[in-house]
Amino acid sequence: MEMFRVSPQQMLMSFWHHRVLISTLGKREIQSRYRGSVLGMFWSFLQPVLLLIVYTYVFSVVFKARWNPTSESKTEFALVLFSGLIVFNFFAECINRAPGLILSNVNYVKKVVFPIEILPWISMGTAMFHMLISMGVWFIAYFIIFGLPSLTVLWLPIVLLPIVPFIMGLSWGLASLGVYLRDISQFIGLVTMILMFTSPLFYSVSALPEHYRSLLQLNPLTPIIEQVRDVLFWGKSPDMMILCSTLLRNSVIAWLGFVCFQKMRRGFSDVL
Repeated sequence: MEMFRVSPQQMLMSFWHHRVLISTLGKREIQSRYRGSVLGMFWSFLQPVLLLIVYTYVFSVVFKARWNPTSESKTEFALVLFSGLIVFNFFAECINRAPGLILSNVNYVKKVVFPIEILPWISMGTAMFHMLISMGVWFIAYFIIFGLPSLTVLWLPIVLLPIVPFIMGLSWGLASLGVYLRDISQFIGLVTMILMFTSPLFYSVSALPEHYRSLLQLNPLTPIIEQVRDVLFWGKSPDMMILCSTLLRNSVIAWLGFVCFQKMRRGFSDVL
């Protein structure tokens, strides 16, 4: 029986050794998603633009919501909300696809020698493309309304870094479980919906009563969303202690997910 190594070094080297293949298959997947449509890849830009317009109208005009009660800005709430949703949608797109990654690529498992552990990387690359487009829409809107953003936006790649191992760990685990438990896809759909309302997307952590804030901090997405907003909108530098602890915790999650995937992949061909 073939043995698959589970060391953290193997987890990282697998990505590095197959980086060209990951990039090629990621580009192919993005192109295939829009192939045949009239507007093509322009849809990836049009969708976040329309969403931002809808959020601005609904929350700023209809509900007259204000993120900061003292603010008179009608667009602040929509931009703060949208910045958090960019992060959450990146997470949700990867996680919702994860249980079906192996099931939708049976040929890679059975017929050819293929490093199937890179499939979550390919999925993340596609989601990252859409996240970057949405982030570009956010920057354009912010520039039109408020002007140039603070230089703290340069911290954005750093504060987003912890979400990468978190998503990869969950994706590896869910992809392997999805082969044996076909109901996992429906379950994850419910979990992501619950996470959407238990993440600080439509409200800030400070808006909650003190005894609920500690519960919200148990959500792994909370520190990432909060720090993204800090560097994008509020002009604050990230809290390095929170950043480092989140990255360390999520790196452990990534390795555990990789171990789970490598241990369970031996039975994939038999089940499929």
